[in-house]
Amino acid sequence: MPGSHLPLMEEGMARWPFGPPNAGIALDLAGAPPSLDELRALVEERWKALPRLTQTLVAPGGARTGLAWWTGRHRWARRDGHDLAQQIDSADLTLRDAVRQWFHTPFPADRPPWSLHLLRGATEGEFSLLFRMHHSLLDGRSLTTLLRALFDDGGPLDGAASLAVPGPRRRTVGPGPTGGGPPGLLTTGRAVPLPHRGPREPAYTVVRLRADVLRAARSAVSVGAAGASRPATTNEVFLATVSGVLRACLSAADAGSASDRGSASGGGDRDPEPRQVWLSVPVDERPDDCGEFLGNAFANVRVPAPVTLADPAARLAACTGLLTTVTRPRRTAEKLVEGTLAAVPGATLALAGGKIFAPAYAPAACSYVHLREQGQTLAGRPLRHLTIVPMVPPADTATFALGGCTKGHTLSVATNSGSEDAGLLAEAFLDELTLLAEGAR
Repeated sequence: MPGSHLPLMEEGMARWPFGPPNAGIALDLAGAPPSLDELRALVEERWKALPRLTQTLVAPGGARTGLAWWTGRHRWARRDGHDLAQQIDSADLTLRDAVRQWFHTPFPADRPPWSLHLLRGATEGEFSLLFRMHHSLLDGRSLTTLLRALFDDGGPLDGAASLAVPGPRRRTVGPGPTGGGPPGLLTTGRAVPLPHRGPREPAYTVVRLRADVLRAARSAVSVGAAGASRPATTNEVFLATVSGVLRACLSAADAGSASDRGSASGGGDRDPEPRQVWLSVPVDERPDDCGEFLGNAFANVRVPAPVTLADPAARLAACTGLLTTVTRPRRTAEKLVEGTLAAVPGATLALAGGKIFAPAYAPAACSYVHLREQGQTLAGRPLRHLTIVPMVPPADTATFALGGCTKGHTLSVATNSGSEDAGLLAEAFLDELTLLAEGAR
């Protein structure tokens, strides 16, 4: 609610230590871009009833020392009558230019922390529409709700529905196919060394996936009993492919370590049994009757990356069913723990941040956002691609973000270890996806 303190997830993002917690989604559309006046009129018509888009983020007052440091919390303040047109502009930039220029720049404190930009397309005959936001304001599901409303078959969003906070019931990930359950909150695993081929700095790259390769990869395994089997989902292929990338990184690091040990000790040393590698995956917690809620209603869950399996199809089989969700009431213990941690956010992040942001906690995050509807157009311009721009990830980790629509999928890779690493990880993803697809043919 406006004026209230941020819940724990949003407070954590407001205190993100690796750069401004900015994220976004870009739509690539064919044709000449609409005029700014046309876009502003469309936004005013479709988004005018949404209180969330008029809120500003207010930082805790006072010095960040002593008791204020432990208990200070951000809050939302609503600016009634705010003109949404002020948040919309155009720039002669590509998406990559905009990321370098804007995503490391904090939003002004006196305006709602979001903006909509008309950008130059990556190819001739296209343009991009980029929604940029402070992640404490909205999550990926909120963004797809907003963007769907702008399409030609959309309509004005309902203000009351946008405020319908998911309450006692939440959609959560089930126990998983092995029944082992999720890891403990502070359980760590094995870190995965990134290539580290260039300077350590935030970086972002984008590649487009071939539809035929992704389709073949989904057919690499059949899920379910005979007679009722299905191909793997795109999300399961995504997790398996990222697991292949991490396996390759581990193999390269282990080969280097073995070479060093061989020259120093004759090769007689043995590595200890490797620990589990975890992938961090955001899961939408909205039950079906809260689908239009705007805000943050997701939980980061961790699932095992099958990096010990050499066969790509075996890795895909291990990833099937990992994100099967169920809707259930929130447990009393869950509410109690969250409320306790949110009451002292400074202490919570100080005590837990060193562990939950460490590469051994989750060396990679995997986020998938998609628009399934056929034939989407905006002011008559057809949608071609959807591209995600994630937050700058924790040091020595990577974020893989898959954006999809009926025309195809786009992979974004963000890392803190430089543009060369981001490019190498994206190339490795394409290679692993091709191996999976070739095994299905």
